[in-house]
Amino acid sequence: MNEEFTYQGGELPPEVLTAYLVIGAVSLVVSLVIAIVLCILFKKNYEAIPEPYRKLEPNKVWLMLIPLFNLYWIFVVVLRLSDSYKAYFDAQGDTSVGDCARNIGMAYAICTACSIIPCVNYVAGPAALVLLIIYLVKVFDFRSRVLQGGQAVG
Repeated sequence: MNEEFTYQGGELPPEVLTAYLVIGAVSLVVSLVIAIVLCILFKKNYEAIPEPYRKLEPNKVWLMLIPLFNLYWIFVVVLRLSDSYKAYFDAQGDTSVGDCARNIGMAYAICTACSIIPCVNYVAGPAALVLLIIYLVKVFDFRSRVLQGGQAVG
């Protein structure tokens, strides 16, 4: 029988170890890039909201890059972003925005937190991705409305 298919234990062959390290490094870099892009997107939304209505300073979104702490901070970022938009639109007398995607943001944050749980992550991870996309589409619509002075877009 071929020895490369009958490996039973001991040290990993150098090629396998190298492949694991390369895959791990690439995964880490891709994850970091995605996290940075998310921080930039959330920061842009916070910057669009006039200062009196902001519930969080825009630069504090970068705290989402801290491992494990980000599982808490994502709740703060998305809920306060929705609350900031809600405060702005309430001050403008616009009730057409509902809860400013607060419930979608909460569901996204919950799915993100649950995605570290083994087996649950198979459902929570894809759900978090879908909810994130829906949430970002909604908050960028609110951002457009704020930048246009509260007028409806589209």
